[in-house]
Amino acid sequence: MSHTLPLPDFTHERVEVITGRRSGLFIAVALHSSALGSALGGARLWTYPHWSDALGDVLRLSAAMTLKNAAAGLDAGGGKAVIALPPGTTLDAQRRRAAFLDLGDAVESLHGLYRTAEDVGSTTDDMLVVSERTEHVVGLPDAVGGSGEPAGPTSLGVYESLRATLERVTGSPDVAGRRITISGLGQVGSRLAVRLSAEGAVLAVTDVNPAKRDLARELGAEWVMPGEEHLIPADVFVPAGIGGVLTDDVIDALEAKSVCGPANNPLAERRGAERLARRGILYAPDFVVNAGGVIYLDLEAKKRGTRAEILERVARIGDTVRRVFDEAEARNVTPLDAAEGLAAERLASAGREPALAN
Repeated sequence: MSHTLPLPDFTHERVEVITGRRSGLFIAVALHSSALGSALGGARLWTYPHWSDALGDVLRLSAAMTLKNAAAGLDAGGGKAVIALPPGTTLDAQRRRAAFLDLGDAVESLHGLYRTAEDVGSTTDDMLVVSERTEHVVGLPDAVGGSGEPAGPTSLGVYESLRATLERVTGSPDVAGRRITISGLGQVGSRLAVRLSAEGAVLAVTDVNPAKRDLARELGAEWVMPGEEHLIPADVFVPAGIGGVLTDDVIDALEAKSVCGPANNPLAERRGAERLARRGILYAPDFVVNAGGVIYLDLEAKKRGTRAEILERVARIGDTVRRVFDEAEARNVTPLDAAEGLAAERLASAGREPALAN
Protein backbone atom coordinates (compact mmCIF):
# COMPACT_ATOMS: atom_id res chain seq x y z
CA MET A 1 0.00 0.00 0.00
CA SER A 2 1.37 3.43 -0.90
CA HIS A 3 2.10 6.03 1.75
CA THR A 4 0.06 9.24 1.92
CA LEU A 5 3.34 11.12 2.30
CA PRO A 6 6.90 9.77 2.03
CA LEU A 7 8.60 8.80 5.27
CA PRO A 8 10.83 11.65 6.50
CA ASP A 9 14.49 11.34 7.41
CA PHE A 10 15.02 9.69 10.77
CA THR A 11 16.60 12.28 13.08
CA HIS A 12 14.90 11.21 16.30
CA GLU A 13 16.34 10.29 19.68
CA ARG A 14 13.84 7.52 20.33
CA VAL A 15 10.62 6.07 18.94
CA GLU A 16 8.41 3.59 20.79
CA VAL A 17 5.99 1.56 18.66
CA ILE A 18 3.58 -0.86 20.32
CA THR A 19 0.39 -2.77 19.77
CA GLY A 20 -1.75 -1.70 22.71
CA ARG A 21 -2.23 -4.72 24.96
CA ARG A 22 -5.77 -3.61 25.89
CA SER A 23 -6.94 -1.96 22.67
CA GLY A 24 -5.01 -3.87 20.01
CA LEU A 25 -4.29 -0.56 18.24
CA PHE A 26 -1.03 0.68 16.71
CA ILE A 27 0.46 3.33 19.02
CA ALA A 28 3.66 5.29 18.41
CA VAL A 29 5.45 7.77 20.65
CA ALA A 30 8.26 9.73 19.00
CA LEU A 31 10.86 11.70 20.96
CA HIS A 32 12.59 13.92 18.42
CA SER A 33 14.72 16.09 20.71
CA SER A 34 15.24 16.63 24.42
CA ALA A 35 18.03 19.19 23.99
CA LEU A 36 15.89 21.97 25.46
CA GLY A 37 14.24 19.80 28.10
CA SER A 38 11.48 17.24 28.43
CA ALA A 39 9.65 17.02 25.11
CA LEU A 40 6.06 18.24 24.83
CA GLY A 41 3.56 17.42 22.10
CA GLY A 42 0.03 16.15 21.76
CA ALA A 43 -1.42 12.68 21.17
CA ARG A 44 -3.31 12.33 17.90
CA LEU A 45 -6.16 9.82 17.42
CA TRP A 46 -6.65 9.45 13.68
CA THR A 47 -7.58 7.03 10.92
CA TYR A 48 -4.68 6.02 8.67
CA PRO A 49 -4.69 3.82 5.55
CA HIS A 50 -1.75 1.81 6.92
CA TRP A 51 0.34 1.70 10.08
CA SER A 52 3.31 3.08 8.14
CA ASP A 53 1.31 6.25 7.39
CA ALA A 54 0.82 6.69 11.14
CA LEU A 55 4.53 6.17 11.72
CA GLY A 56 5.43 8.76 9.10
CA ASP A 57 2.97 11.20 10.65
CA VAL A 58 4.37 10.88 14.17
CA LEU A 59 7.93 11.30 12.87
CA ARG A 60 7.03 14.48 10.98
CA LEU A 61 4.88 15.90 13.77
CA SER A 62 7.48 15.30 16.50
CA ALA A 63 10.20 16.97 14.43
CA ALA A 64 7.88 19.94 13.91
CA MET A 65 7.35 20.13 17.67
CA THR A 66 11.10 20.57 18.18
CA LEU A 67 11.00 23.57 15.85
CA LYS A 68 7.78 24.89 17.41
CA ASN A 69 8.95 24.71 21.01
CA ALA A 70 12.38 26.13 20.19
CA ALA A 71 11.04 29.04 18.14
CA ALA A 72 8.53 29.77 20.91
CA GLY A 73 11.33 30.13 23.45
CA LEU A 74 10.17 27.21 25.60
CA ASP A 75 12.43 25.02 27.71
CA ALA A 76 10.87 21.99 26.04
CA GLY A 77 11.94 19.49 23.42
CA GLY A 78 9.88 18.02 20.62
CA GLY A 79 7.76 14.88 20.71
CA LYS A 80 4.42 13.51 19.56
CA ALA A 81 2.19 10.47 19.92
CA VAL A 82 -0.24 8.80 17.53
CA ILE A 83 -2.98 6.24 18.07
CA ALA A 84 -3.83 4.82 14.65
CA LEU A 85 -7.31 3.63 13.73
CA PRO A 86 -7.62 1.27 10.77
CA PRO A 87 -10.04 2.53 8.08
CA GLY A 88 -13.67 2.02 9.09
CA THR A 89 -12.87 1.65 12.79
CA THR A 90 -15.12 3.33 15.34
CA LEU A 91 -14.19 3.18 19.00
CA ASP A 92 -16.83 2.52 21.62
CA ALA A 93 -16.28 4.03 25.07
CA GLN A 94 -14.62 0.91 26.45
CA ARG A 95 -12.08 0.52 23.64
CA ARG A 96 -11.36 4.27 23.60
CA ARG A 97 -10.52 4.12 27.28
CA ALA A 98 -8.34 1.08 26.61
CA ALA A 99 -6.48 2.96 23.88
CA PHE A 100 -5.58 5.86 26.14
CA LEU A 101 -4.53 3.57 28.98
CA ASP A 102 -2.22 1.91 26.46
CA LEU A 103 -0.93 5.33 25.45
CA GLY A 104 -0.23 6.11 29.10
CA ASP A 105 1.93 3.01 29.36
CA ALA A 106 3.85 4.01 26.22
CA VAL A 107 4.45 7.53 27.55
CA GLU A 108 5.58 6.18 30.91
CA SER A 109 8.18 4.01 29.17
CA LEU A 110 10.11 7.19 28.28
CA HIS A 111 10.50 8.06 31.99
CA GLY A 112 9.57 11.73 31.70
CA LEU A 113 11.49 12.58 28.53
CA TYR A 114 8.15 13.13 26.78
CA ARG A 115 4.96 14.78 28.08
CA THR A 116 1.76 14.26 26.16
CA ALA A 117 -1.41 16.35 25.79
CA GLU A 118 -4.64 16.43 23.78
CA ASP A 119 -4.41 16.85 20.00
CA VAL A 120 -6.51 16.17 16.92
CA GLY A 121 -9.04 13.47 17.78
CA SER A 122 -8.27 13.43 21.51
CA THR A 123 -9.69 15.43 24.42
CA THR A 124 -8.82 16.63 27.90
CA ASP A 125 -10.97 13.78 29.24
CA ASP A 126 -8.79 11.33 27.31
CA MET A 127 -5.75 12.88 28.98
CA LEU A 128 -7.37 12.18 32.34
CA VAL A 129 -7.40 8.50 31.38
CA VAL A 130 -3.73 8.73 30.35
CA SER A 131 -2.95 10.19 33.78
CA GLU A 132 -4.03 6.91 35.38
CA ARG A 133 -0.91 5.31 33.89
CA THR A 134 1.62 8.18 33.89
CA GLU A 135 2.16 11.58 35.48
CA HIS A 136 3.80 12.86 32.30
CA VAL A 137 0.66 14.40 30.82
CA VAL A 138 -0.58 18.00 30.68
CA GLY A 139 -3.83 19.68 29.72
CA LEU A 140 -6.13 17.82 32.12
CA PRO A 141 -9.73 19.06 32.48
CA ASP A 142 -10.40 22.26 34.43
CA ALA A 143 -12.71 20.27 36.72
CA VAL A 144 -9.74 18.40 38.19
CA GLY A 145 -7.49 21.44 38.43
CA GLY A 146 -5.86 21.05 35.02
CA SER A 147 -5.20 23.73 32.42
CA GLY A 148 -8.07 22.59 30.24
CA GLU A 149 -8.58 22.83 26.48
CA PRO A 150 -5.67 24.58 24.65
CA ALA A 151 -7.62 25.39 21.47
CA GLY A 152 -8.44 28.88 22.75
CA PRO A 153 -4.79 29.89 23.25
CA THR A 154 -3.89 28.28 19.91
CA SER A 155 -6.61 30.34 18.22
CA LEU A 156 -5.32 33.51 19.90
CA GLY A 157 -1.83 32.89 18.54
CA VAL A 158 -3.19 32.24 15.05
CA TYR A 159 -5.26 35.44 15.21
CA GLU A 160 -2.23 37.54 16.14
CA SER A 161 -0.16 35.81 13.44
CA LEU A 162 -2.87 36.51 10.88
CA ARG A 163 -2.85 40.20 11.84
CA ALA A 164 0.92 40.31 11.39
CA THR A 165 0.55 38.63 7.99
CA LEU A 166 -2.17 41.02 6.88
CA GLU A 167 0.00 43.93 7.94
CA ARG A 168 2.78 42.70 5.65
CA VAL A 169 0.60 42.08 2.59
CA THR A 170 -1.95 44.92 2.90
CA GLY A 171 -0.23 47.54 5.07
CA SER A 172 -2.69 47.18 7.97
CA PRO A 173 -3.33 44.46 10.56
CA ASP A 174 -7.06 45.20 10.67
CA VAL A 175 -9.24 42.30 9.55
CA ALA A 176 -12.38 44.32 8.79
CA GLY A 177 -13.26 43.99 5.12
CA ARG A 178 -10.42 41.55 4.42
CA ARG A 179 -11.15 38.36 2.50
CA ILE A 180 -10.13 35.33 4.53
CA THR A 181 -10.64 31.69 3.61
CA ILE A 182 -10.58 29.10 6.41
CA SER A 183 -10.13 25.46 5.44
CA GLY A 184 -11.17 23.38 8.45
CA LEU A 185 -13.64 24.32 11.18
CA GLY A 186 -12.42 22.24 14.06
CA GLN A 187 -11.69 23.52 17.56
CA VAL A 188 -9.23 26.18 16.39
CA GLY A 189 -10.69 27.02 12.99
CA SER A 190 -14.17 27.55 14.41
CA ARG A 191 -12.93 29.86 17.17
CA LEU A 192 -10.94 31.85 14.65
CA ALA A 193 -13.90 32.12 12.28
CA VAL A 194 -16.17 33.45 15.03
CA ARG A 195 -13.67 36.13 16.03
CA LEU A 196 -12.89 37.21 12.47
CA SER A 197 -16.58 37.40 11.60
CA ALA A 198 -17.24 39.59 14.64
CA GLU A 199 -14.50 41.95 13.48
CA GLY A 200 -15.96 42.32 10.00
CA ALA A 201 -13.86 39.94 7.90
CA VAL A 202 -15.35 38.60 4.66
CA LEU A 203 -15.17 34.86 5.25
CA ALA A 204 -15.23 31.82 3.00
CA VAL A 205 -15.12 28.54 4.92
CA THR A 206 -15.17 24.80 4.38
CA ASP A 207 -14.86 21.53 6.25
CA VAL A 208 -15.11 17.85 5.38
CA ASN A 209 -17.97 17.67 7.90
CA PRO A 210 -21.06 19.06 6.14
CA ALA A 211 -22.65 19.84 9.52
CA LYS A 212 -20.25 22.76 9.74
CA ARG A 213 -22.46 24.54 7.19
CA ASP A 214 -24.58 25.60 10.16
CA LEU A 215 -21.71 27.63 11.57
CA ALA A 216 -21.09 29.18 8.16
CA ARG A 217 -24.73 30.30 8.02
CA GLU A 218 -24.57 31.71 11.55
CA LEU A 219 -21.52 33.77 10.63
CA GLY A 220 -22.78 34.86 7.23
CA ALA A 221 -19.77 33.18 5.63
CA GLU A 222 -19.62 31.73 2.14
CA TRP A 223 -19.56 27.93 2.19
CA VAL A 224 -17.12 26.34 -0.26
CA MET A 225 -17.03 22.71 -1.32
CA PRO A 226 -14.01 20.90 0.20
CA GLY A 227 -11.15 20.82 -2.27
CA GLU A 228 -12.14 24.07 -3.94
CA GLU A 229 -11.36 26.54 -1.17
CA HIS A 230 -7.93 27.45 -2.55
CA LEU A 231 -9.62 28.81 -5.69
CA ILE A 232 -11.44 31.57 -3.78
CA PRO A 233 -9.66 34.97 -4.03
CA ALA A 234 -8.42 35.88 -0.54
CA ASP A 235 -6.04 38.12 1.34
CA VAL A 236 -5.22 35.19 3.64
CA PHE A 237 -5.70 31.46 3.11
CA VAL A 238 -5.96 29.70 6.48
CA PRO A 239 -5.23 25.93 6.46
CA ALA A 240 -6.83 24.73 9.69
CA GLY A 241 -7.42 21.03 9.04
CA ILE A 242 -5.14 18.17 8.08
CA GLY A 243 -1.53 18.52 6.96
CA GLY A 244 -0.15 18.19 3.45
CA VAL A 245 -2.89 20.26 1.79
CA LEU A 246 -0.48 22.61 0.00
CA THR A 247 0.59 20.33 -2.83
CA ASP A 248 2.32 21.67 -5.94
CA ASP A 249 -0.99 21.72 -7.81
CA VAL A 250 -2.80 23.55 -5.01
CA ILE A 251 -0.01 26.12 -4.68
CA ASP A 252 -0.01 26.75 -8.44
CA ALA A 253 -3.77 27.39 -8.38
CA LEU A 254 -3.92 29.21 -5.02
CA GLU A 255 -5.79 32.53 -5.26
CA ALA A 256 -4.46 34.16 -2.11
CA LYS A 257 -1.93 36.82 -1.16
CA SER A 258 -0.73 34.89 1.86
CA VAL A 259 -0.99 31.65 3.86
CA CYS A 260 -1.29 31.67 7.65
CA GLY A 261 -2.96 28.91 9.61
CA PRO A 262 -2.82 26.42 12.47
CA ALA A 263 -2.62 23.14 10.49
CA ASN A 264 0.56 21.19 11.24
CA ASN A 265 2.81 20.54 8.23
CA PRO A 266 0.50 22.13 5.61
CA LEU A 267 3.20 21.93 2.95
CA ALA A 268 3.07 18.56 1.20
CA GLU A 269 6.73 19.04 0.29
CA ARG A 270 9.28 21.40 1.78
CA ARG A 271 9.88 22.87 -1.68
CA GLY A 272 6.37 24.30 -1.42
CA ALA A 273 7.82 27.23 0.54
CA GLU A 274 9.93 28.22 -2.49
CA ARG A 275 7.00 27.62 -4.81
CA LEU A 276 4.83 29.99 -2.79
CA ALA A 277 7.59 32.60 -2.76
CA ARG A 278 7.98 32.43 -6.55
CA ARG A 279 4.26 33.15 -6.88
CA GLY A 280 4.56 36.12 -4.52
CA ILE A 281 2.44 34.44 -1.81
CA LEU A 282 3.65 35.20 1.72
CA TYR A 283 3.89 32.11 3.93
CA ALA A 284 3.73 32.29 7.73
CA PRO A 285 5.36 29.03 8.96
CA ASP A 286 2.90 26.79 10.76
CA PHE A 287 5.12 25.90 13.70
CA VAL A 288 5.40 29.57 14.63
CA VAL A 289 1.74 30.40 13.98
CA ASN A 290 0.20 27.51 15.93
CA ALA A 291 2.45 27.56 19.02
CA GLY A 292 -0.14 29.20 21.31
CA GLY A 293 -1.48 25.93 22.68
CA VAL A 294 1.90 24.44 23.56
CA ILE A 295 3.08 27.73 25.12
CA TYR A 296 -0.04 27.75 27.26
CA LEU A 297 0.25 24.08 28.29
CA ASP A 298 3.95 24.22 29.09
CA LEU A 299 3.85 27.43 31.12
CA GLU A 300 0.65 26.44 32.93
CA ALA A 301 2.15 23.08 33.89
CA LYS A 302 5.30 24.77 35.18
CA LYS A 303 3.32 27.53 36.95
CA ARG A 304 5.26 30.24 35.16
CA GLY A 305 2.88 33.17 35.48
CA THR A 306 -0.82 33.71 35.91
CA ARG A 307 -3.19 32.58 33.20
CA ALA A 308 -3.56 36.19 32.01
CA GLU A 309 0.24 36.60 31.85
CA ILE A 310 0.59 33.38 29.88
CA LEU A 311 -2.03 34.51 27.36
CA GLU A 312 -0.14 37.78 26.96
CA ARG A 313 2.89 35.68 26.10
CA VAL A 314 0.81 33.76 23.54
CA ALA A 315 -0.34 37.02 21.94
CA ARG A 316 3.29 37.95 21.29
CA ILE A 317 3.45 35.20 18.66
CA GLY A 318 2.46 37.96 16.24
CA ASP A 319 5.74 39.73 17.00
CA THR A 320 7.64 36.50 16.32
CA VAL A 321 5.93 36.24 12.94
CA ARG A 322 6.98 39.82 12.15
CA ARG A 323 10.56 38.96 13.13
CA VAL A 324 10.47 35.96 10.81
CA PHE A 325 9.24 38.08 7.91
CA ASP A 326 11.92 40.72 8.57
CA GLU A 327 14.65 38.09 8.74
CA ALA A 328 13.45 36.44 5.53
CA GLU A 329 13.51 39.75 3.69
CA ALA A 330 16.91 40.75 5.05
CA ARG A 331 18.50 37.41 4.11
CA ASN A 332 16.54 36.96 0.88
CA VAL A 333 15.26 33.55 1.99
CA THR A 334 11.80 32.10 2.51
CA PRO A 335 10.00 32.68 5.82
CA LEU A 336 10.31 28.92 6.39
CA ASP A 337 14.10 29.17 6.17
CA ALA A 338 14.07 32.16 8.50
CA ALA A 339 11.83 30.43 11.07
CA GLU A 340 13.95 27.29 11.01
CA GLY A 341 17.00 29.48 11.55
CA LEU A 342 15.35 31.05 14.58
CA ALA A 343 14.69 27.60 16.04
CA ALA A 344 18.22 26.42 15.20
CA GLU A 345 19.73 29.38 17.05
CA ARG A 346 17.73 28.49 20.15
CA LEU A 347 18.72 24.83 19.96
CA ALA A 348 22.38 25.73 19.45
CA SER A 349 22.31 28.00 22.50
CA ALA A 350 20.84 25.31 24.73
CA GLY A 351 24.31 24.29 25.86
CA ARG A 352 23.29 20.74 26.66
CA GLU A 353 23.30 17.35 25.03
CA PRO A 354 20.05 15.45 24.46
CA ALA A 355 18.94 13.79 27.70
CA LEU A 356 19.36 10.31 26.21
CA ALA A 357 23.00 11.01 25.49
CA ASN A 358 23.81 11.65 29.15
